Amino acid sequence: MTTAMTIDAAIARILERGGADVAVATPLGLGKPNHLLNALYARFKAEPARRLTLYTALSLDLPEAGSELERRFLEPFLARQFGADYPRLDYVADMKADRVPANVRIEEFYFQSGAMMHAPRAQRDYASINYTSVARDLAERAGLHAIVQLVAARGDGPDTRYSLSCNPDVTLDVLEAIAANGGPRPLVIGVVHPDLPFLGGAAEVDAAFFDGLVDGSTPAQPLFALPRNAVDLAEYAIGLHASTLVRDGGTLQIGIGALSDAIVQALLLRQQRNDDYRNAIAALRGGDAGDDPLVARWGGLAPFEHGLYGASEMIMDGFMHLRKAGILVRRVHDDIDVERALADGREVDPERLRGGHYLKGAFYLGSKDFYAWLRALAGDDYAGLVMSAVSDVNQLYGGREQLDALQRRHARFFNTCMMATVLGAATSDALEDGRVVSGVGGQYNFVAMAHAIAGGRSVLLLRATRRNGRRLESNIRWSYGHTTIPRHLRDLYVTEYGIADLRGRSDEACVRAMLAIADARFIDELAATAVRDGKLPRDFRVPDAWRANTPEALAGRLRATKAAGLLPTFPFGSDFDDIERRVLPALMWLKTRAGDPRRWPSLVTALLAPRGRADDAPLLERLALARPASVRERVLARLVRGAIARSRAA
Repeated sequence: MTTAMTIDAAIARILERGGADVAVATPLGLGKPNHLLNALYARFKAEPARRLTLYTALSLDLPEAGSELERRFLEPFLARQFGADYPRLDYVADMKADRVPANVRIEEFYFQSGAMMHAPRAQRDYASINYTSVARDLAERAGLHAIVQLVAARGDGPDTRYSLSCNPDVTLDVLEAIAANGGPRPLVIGVVHPDLPFLGGAAEVDAAFFDGLVDGSTPAQPLFALPRNAVDLAEYAIGLHASTLVRDGGTLQIGIGALSDAIVQALLLRQQRNDDYRNAIAALRGGDAGDDPLVARWGGLAPFEHGLYGASEMIMDGFMHLRKAGILVRRVHDDIDVERALADGREVDPERLRGGHYLKGAFYLGSKDFYAWLRALAGDDYAGLVMSAVSDVNQLYGGREQLDALQRRHARFFNTCMMATVLGAATSDALEDGRVVSGVGGQYNFVAMAHAIAGGRSVLLLRATRRNGRRLESNIRWSYGHTTIPRHLRDLYVTEYGIADLRGRSDEACVRAMLAIADARFIDELAATAVRDGKLPRDFRVPDAWRANTPEALAGRLRATKAAGLLPTFPFGSDFDDIERRVLPALMWLKTRAGDPRRWPSLVTALLAPRGRADDAPLLERLALARPASVRERVLARLVRGAIARSRAA
């Protein structure tokens, strides 16, 4: 029988089960019960004779200011966005400071991007595991004692139903794997969150699923809501190129971040303003993309008549926007005969087409608006969104391979990477020296699945260049000391300068295709290396067209589209208010110059600038610099005024 319990009672139960050496798992991302985890961690810090191993991933934390100006900007925003008393995870702070006690081990398979770059202990305890392998590996460990996670509830009394909501992903798989291995079932303790959306599918369970349920309404834990992204011109170019690869009636997987938002905005333009969309694509590519064999065979430019189906490990805001726009409407059915008929274009009895789902995911994370949309889902919109184990989304194994492949026809799996080689390998999770930036997650699964599904394509997105301190570097390399996706799985790559189709191509063809989408400032060096190492002929010459791969030329191609308001800085709204959006460019101007001694003279010029305009006052007020009370504050105020003037001029 499921027991209602307090946090203290839950911890006592876990300690009773584990004894002196306790192993606990908690979901990645949103589903962590922060108050319970903080209390559990504090207990082990206070009792060094006990040992705790915590298995998890993506431990979310609030951003931290790197300067006084950033602090002045961030603190009021974070208080508004997350609440003044948001319960940050104590173990995350200790991981970042490299002060986790010796009796505690925190093993993560995915970091919040960049969060643990300078945390030696966290880097040592990181486990490089494909998302779909986590359950198997946990089940093979000696004794997982408890799983703790946030859950949603619906109903009252004995008829109350529960949902694993944001995180059925590994929980369902690990319980199944432990049972298959004949191991003892760990305690499953749910912390009921009053604001967590109740979602169905495999995520819906009854009370007997849990060994204990904690009321999570007191103390409150605000849901971790991601601020909505800004999208710059290079990211929009990537999104526009990528959108031409999406086929009507197909399947979509996308991740999170500015590049995903750029794809979604491009798909919305394709659906809602098709003439403007085609003009933008033509301007970007320097000609009509409708004649491109790659687009004709694998994608399209027309609005969506049949719509798309979503199958993505992560559900985020983009799927909400696609659903609202009438794009995410293709439903799939758990009936292989129906799916075969639909794939062949044959008629199907309408009675057999009732139900079905338009979106399947293993976890979700997003903005406040996204959570509100999930909570408000009703009728077909609710029934058509199903949550499942990650094994049901990220792979084709488990006895339903044919059905999954039919449902995911014409799949386009969009993922981002940090760097790629000209021979087609990708680096997405770690640096050359082994330091982990994030994790593999499900990227490898989706790349491999694209090769296993007829008509499927993997599309890896990356910006052509990056800033490394003062240096501008190419993200397209000859070689790199770490690989996430091996070259034999090479498929499609997209930068702001175009699309490279590498699948089944020779090494020379791959080198030429990747050079064609590289930044012009690095093409000669890459080409010379390829010639030296025999991957290009000695008489190779860089085509003149590739020399137009510059930010300036890109801005010119998209100038009219930008001027028409089709590429807004915040395509889906902003969590920053008007004053914050006005002051942000000035702060970014200061940050880029403060980090480069060669640009320090511009800071002196800003410091000596005139007092500025009257409408600058609210911006200074937002940073608490309108009435400076010290020499330091007067200097900061003058710097900000100068930066406002220069960013406004830019």
